[in-house]
Amino acid sequence: MSKPWSANRRDFLGLVSALGLAGLVSPRVSAQHGMPRRAIPSTGETLPVIGLGSSKVVSMIAAQGTEPVAAVLRALVAQGGAVVDTWPRDAGNDAGFGRVINEPDLRDALFVTTKIDQTGKEAGARQFHDSLRNYGRNPIDLAQIFSLTDLATHWPSLQEWKQAGLARYIGVTVSQYELYPQLEQFLAQNTPDFFQVNYSITERRAEERLLPLAADRGIAVLINRPFMNGSYFSRLEGQPLPDWARAVGCESWAQFSLKYILAHPAVTTILTETSSAEHMAENALTAHGPVPDAAALQRMRAFIDQV
Repeated sequence: MSKPWSANRRDFLGLVSALGLAGLVSPRVSAQHGMPRRAIPSTGETLPVIGLGSSKVVSMIAAQGTEPVAAVLRALVAQGGAVVDTWPRDAGNDAGFGRVINEPDLRDALFVTTKIDQTGKEAGARQFHDSLRNYGRNPIDLAQIFSLTDLATHWPSLQEWKQAGLARYIGVTVSQYELYPQLEQFLAQNTPDFFQVNYSITERRAEERLLPLAADRGIAVLINRPFMNGSYFSRLEGQPLPDWARAVGCESWAQFSLKYILAHPAVTTILTETSSAEHMAENALTAHGPVPDAAALQRMRAFIDQV
């Protein structure tokens, strides 16, 4: 998560300290309260509502080692989170990530995903099996086709891997509006366990058709780009958080977008974008407290649209 908040951020860190959450992670508070969870419709298994989209922090392993990603994951788990979504690209970084997620305190605490982004059946299979090996996970919790890449080729493969017990769940991802029609066409004929889609207070088009479709079809939804890869904070730089936002539990601009997303009942888990353990802990706190009602959501949309 990027820098956004000035005074709002200072106020929030004061709240974190007052609650005994300083130090970035808070096992005591997590153990007492946990994180709210939502069900995966295909099985009824539940997942915590705040997770981590970890590609950036995983890509830092070659230059900075595994300590940053380990700290972020421990902050997530300490707050009751579990879902970590990443994207295999570099064998060295992926192997480092695998060592971290198999540490004794993390091994059984995480719900780990992977993606296929290669063209061709054999290339996709190699990438998938490399992920299993590098991540030390067999089965992997969720295998996904990244941005619908070579969808007709890889979807049968994912179904085979699930049937063989190599993936517990399977799904597809999009992160741009241009792929929405193709995703809708796919969903008209197939029912994945999950799909992943971009959605936030500033990217709301998923509300129109995709999120209602997920609810109707019983598909779990992972949300990417809740902060538009950081451009959300650039847009709001210097803008004070309105006082009325605190009535729905928002103490920062990050929480403003996360609360908006959580208000949609079709959302299963939000993959927050951060390489900071401190920001991960702050994001996770958004799961608690009130969720905006219809009037508050309308006020939030109107505010963002005029900024």
